[in-house]
Amino acid sequence: MSPIYTLNEVGLHYGREWVLKGIDLSVERGEILGIIGPNGSGKTSLLKIMSRQLRPVEGEVRFDSADLRTIPFRQLAQRVGMVPQEHPVVFPYTVLEVVLMGRYPYLKGWAFESAEDYRIARSAMERMGVGRFAGRLFSELSGGEKQRVIIARALAQQPQVLLLDEPATFLDLHHQSRIYSLLAELNHRDGMTVIVVFHDLNMASQLCGRLLLLNEGRIVRLGTPREVLTEKAIEEVYHCRTLIDSHPTTGNPRITMVPE
Repeated sequence: MSPIYTLNEVGLHYGREWVLKGIDLSVERGEILGIIGPNGSGKTSLLKIMSRQLRPVEGEVRFDSADLRTIPFRQLAQRVGMVPQEHPVVFPYTVLEVVLMGRYPYLKGWAFESAEDYRIARSAMERMGVGRFAGRLFSELSGGEKQRVIIARALAQQPQVLLLDEPATFLDLHHQSRIYSLLAELNHRDGMTVIVVFHDLNMASQLCGRLLLLNEGRIVRLGTPREVLTEKAIEEVYHCRTLIDSHPTTGNPRITMVPE
């Protein structure tokens, strides 16, 4: 079976500054891939290229063996859900209206949402614990509540692939745990491919089957958490010292910062 994503020599620059360079990557169907690296390493730009929000200036991106550029946006939106870091909803939409936006790729012409669309949207809201906010304005919610609504909107798309840019931003520990448990459930039960940008290396280590470590727009390491998260690699990329042992439950690397 072919990979769901294949990137060949992908590069991106803003002006004269290269943000990504020489990115070769295959993402297997049904895996959880974590993208890690310091600030400015190109993590968000790579995710935006995979969601077609950005177009690379060189190289090729293929989705399900097809050139990503040739896939109609509506068709791509039925298969790929994106959860960005920020949620620029400027109009006075209710939470239910925001989540129903995830059903837009399935609407034909000027048709309104069906009873099935409402059922799917409400189910996504319940999974994210925001069902009780249905009638509230999105703008009135806290940062963490908004984040959960945006994830519900992506789930309402019923995608095959879910792209998330630091989904635990603004969330407390309880809701962080719920988000990552849900991602594991979507992957294991539904077979969804999940690609996540992380700052939290420990969470990335416990959740992901593979990690992609970026630095200055290039791939430094790609492999299992044990292959990628070594004291040497972290010191080279993050310029800090760590101690690494095994997590008592998963056996994956557990990172402890060493004060300078």
